[in-house]
Amino acid sequence: MIELQIEGVRRPSRPVLRCAAIVEPQWTLDVPARGARMSSYSYRDVERLLGLSRPVVQGFVDAGFVAPARGERNELRFSFQDLILLKTAQGLATVKVPPRRIKAALTRLRSELPESVPLSAVRISAIGTRVVVQQGATQWQADSGQYLLDLETQPVAPPPLPVDDNAEQWFVRAGELEATDPDASERAYRGAIERDRTFLAAYVNLGCMLQAHGKAAPAERAYREAIDLLPEEALLHFNLGTALEDLRRTGEAIRAYEKAIALDASFADAHFNLARLHEAQGHGQEALRHLASYRRLTR
Repeated sequence: MIELQIEGVRRPSRPVLRCAAIVEPQWTLDVPARGARMSSYSYRDVERLLGLSRPVVQGFVDAGFVAPARGERNELRFSFQDLILLKTAQGLATVKVPPRRIKAALTRLRSELPESVPLSAVRISAIGTRVVVQQGATQWQADSGQYLLDLETQPVAPPPLPVDDNAEQWFVRAGELEATDPDASERAYRGAIERDRTFLAAYVNLGCMLQAHGKAAPAERAYREAIDLLPEEALLHFNLGTALEDLRRTGEAIRAYEKAIALDASFADAHFNLARLHEAQGHGQEALRHLASYRRLTR
């Protein structure tokens, strides 16, 4: 499941919505046993196993994320590899990873996965593009091919980070360090940004972490740096607004939330925060307008 984590501070009536952090996609896929002659999957199989609609799957095919074969009737046939790649692509696309980076990640992952369909059932678990495959009593890591000790009473644990020095791995490392070593986490997020100056999730999560530790001014700088490079990302303007609120710069915060809505009119949280700020400033008509939009978008 992929979600945005919203840090909230509650008043007696409703929450004050704070910065939104991007969470790495995590999923588990159970692939049932197939007969020896069943070496590929149809569109219907993909829809049933992955929960992806035909247009979404076709979009991933058109983007070059997967390259299914053709069957006897010229229909698309998906391999075991394709199932994992499609599910991974869905997770990465949901958190707005750019298509070029999705394609690069899937290219690496494709080289690490088995080509054939297992005859026995398998369970596939992933965090981002780190994949563990469990087949019977055996587990192995897709990124290294290393076999793992299977403990039936324990869930499949995500594999350790690969040693690749790329932006994605610095981002993963930063997330794992947030709770225990915020300074090291900040350095890791900045390491991800150094390797990919347009890494939206790294900027967003860095800013949120800084805000969580009372560092609103550095968070503002991180968001503004990101906006210079990614001016059309509504989430960056929303998070900038929350940092400006922390700094008690209400007028600037209002303008940041308005920019977020200009880029994405369906951004309900921005409407809510605008309603709250306008209400506090005695702008009753503006407050009601944004509150009505919030309620319409969230009902």
